[in-house]
Amino acid sequence: MGRSVTAALHSAGHEVVALARSEESASVLRSRGITPARASLFDRAGLIEAMQGSDAVANLATHIPVGTTGIRPGAWKSNDRIRVEGSRNVAAAALEAGVTRLVQESVSFVYADQGERLITEDSPIAVSCAAEPVVLAESHAEQFATKHREAVVLRFGTIVGDDSFTRWRLSRARAGQAVGLGKPQSWTHVVHSDDIGSAVLTALTAESGTYNVGAEPVRRGELVAAFAEAVGQEQAGFYRRFALRLGGDRLEWMTRSQRVSSERFRTVTGWKAAHPRFDAGWLTPMVSEAASA
Repeated sequence: MGRSVTAALHSAGHEVVALARSEESASVLRSRGITPARASLFDRAGLIEAMQGSDAVANLATHIPVGTTGIRPGAWKSNDRIRVEGSRNVAAAALEAGVTRLVQESVSFVYADQGERLITEDSPIAVSCAAEPVVLAESHAEQFATKHREAVVLRFGTIVGDDSFTRWRLSRARAGQAVGLGKPQSWTHVVHSDDIGSAVLTALTAESGTYNVGAEPVRRGELVAAFAEAVGQEQAGFYRRFALRLGGDRLEWMTRSQRVSSERFRTVTGWKAAHPRFDAGWLTPMVSEAASA
């Protein structure tokens, strides 16, 4: 997510400062024309210093466990802390540093299962133990907004593209293992990794509010079939209910039927996804990369 966003902002001519947790990360950022700041989400004073002179701040920080590690006890502890404590610190630091715009990353998993109904930003959410940290992160951003400050919350779909979770699912599909969550006929919301950067760039001029961001909704069965097609398998399966029960709330919200519309973001801001409809072509670069490794 960070690579997509920093690249989009830098290409658009913005001066970009990004947090770096190590000197190695700082060197990579410098090579891309990005100014690194050695600060932590949990060091408010350091954040304030890093934000000085900035017009906008985008909080994209996550620490999402990949694959079956996500059902281990405590696997989500770091990510939950980032969403709750980290987002609170970012909003508070931005306020103290005089920043006038805050962009907060979120996820569309928070919506309740709506079956075949189209989901908009006005649709109900279903707060579970897994969703609560996300809702709190959104609330910290919303509290930042005033007549003189803007706060934009972007509810992204599941990232599909140049990311570790996509690679993990491809490896499972290649091995003939399950990759699907929920029911094949239900809906899911996805976003190409490249479109995250353009969405955050667009959010720099959007009016305050919460927006869904992603491609057109896709049936879960079609998504799984595309993963199988990409790796040359006839089919790929879905996780059984027993496995989903082991995951509890952490998997439950990822199985809901969520036919999410991003029309409001497109209408209000003029944003256009470079990848508006999901297909197996989204996966081709990662498949080619694995084949040449």
